[in-house]
Amino acid sequence: MARIAGRFARVEPRRRAGRLMLGLLSDLPRKNCWTIAEWAGEASPHGMQHLLCRASWDADAVRDDVREYVVEHLHDEEAVLVVDETGDVKKGVHTVGVQRQYTGTAGRIENSQVAVYLVYAGERGHAAVDRELYIPRSWTCDPDRCRAAGLGEDTVFATKPELARTMIERFLDAGHHVGWVTGDEVYGGNPKLRAALEERGTGYVLAVACSAEVTTAGTFRADALAKKVPKRAWQKLSAGRGAKGQRFYEWAVIDLADPAPVRHQLLIRRNRTTSELAYYRCFSPKPVPLTELVRVAGSRWRVEETFQAEKGLAGLDEHQVRRFSSWTRWVTLAMLAHAFLAVVRADEHTRYPRPDDLVPLSYNEIQRLFITVVVQPLHGIAHRLNWSDWRRRHQQQSRTSHYRRQAGSQT
Repeated sequence: MARIAGRFARVEPRRRAGRLMLGLLSDLPRKNCWTIAEWAGEASPHGMQHLLCRASWDADAVRDDVREYVVEHLHDEEAVLVVDETGDVKKGVHTVGVQRQYTGTAGRIENSQVAVYLVYAGERGHAAVDRELYIPRSWTCDPDRCRAAGLGEDTVFATKPELARTMIERFLDAGHHVGWVTGDEVYGGNPKLRAALEERGTGYVLAVACSAEVTTAGTFRADALAKKVPKRAWQKLSAGRGAKGQRFYEWAVIDLADPAPVRHQLLIRRNRTTSELAYYRCFSPKPVPLTELVRVAGSRWRVEETFQAEKGLAGLDEHQVRRFSSWTRWVTLAMLAHAFLAVVRADEHTRYPRPDDLVPLSYNEIQRLFITVVVQPLHGIAHRLNWSDWRRRHQQQSRTSHYRRQAGSQT
């Protein structure tokens, strides 16, 4: 909180922001202005609502503080920027940006609000460093509706890849270096985003549809090229560690036509059980091995883990606000709350190597210990630590069992 203290014009909203942050990190079953205000000991929710709606503080400046905090503590020379969107199912038509649209959260078309996030993913951890709300055309074509939700009259429609480009350029313009960007088909299928990354010399491994056309010795669909790959070209490689072991797939790469020394390639992933294929367009300013492309492609799963933690532990999707400024403030503080967990987790893993019979500290365990021991010591510290050890030992036994089962199935 000391890092963002200077963003508040008065001490009262700064202190209330601290209480809201603790509420976001609490174990409340539902997190909104009402429940957090009660949990924080306030007489009514009006103060929390004022903090989000009318208090004088700059949410974009706090967003920049979140970015610097994450990069400083999770810094990794091989870090990857992951871009993806997530939706929050909403009722009614007045919440900013809401309309009937597809959201992966529900897996179908729902009345929802969608935002695009930029996640910094390194070896020490991962956390969101930027956010942009997707404003559909149904909103940008209705100035009165935009005005009622707190959007500027000059609000123009921007696609999700355009929002991603804005955030990536903001990250790079802040003086940070990153070698790779990855994302799903929404972003890989956008030529303007790919061209912008290439212009800045930033490598990418972006998913594309099977129908995507690529140029090698002629122009072919991605799935047509995959059929031409000889059996000996497929390599079994891990896309990274998962909860139940290494995520092994079979991979192949095809060089595409490009001017040297840059490299354009088509990366193909094949599921070892179902033979389902996935495709990635790749660019690198200099030649890199297949293992590096696979590492970057595997980093995309980090964004799903980030969304899960931000929603499950920091209340990212539980806001009950309608106006744009309130949404911006809520999600920015939720990002900071999650970043705090990510940084503590990284530092604990570095400073205190775990015993062999304990699973590493997770976001959930750090949140539980922080709230019960530091914020709300309802029981003795020894009692809480004993329960923490018991949970982690049980989880380590489960992990060992999963890895042993996987190793047995491969022999």
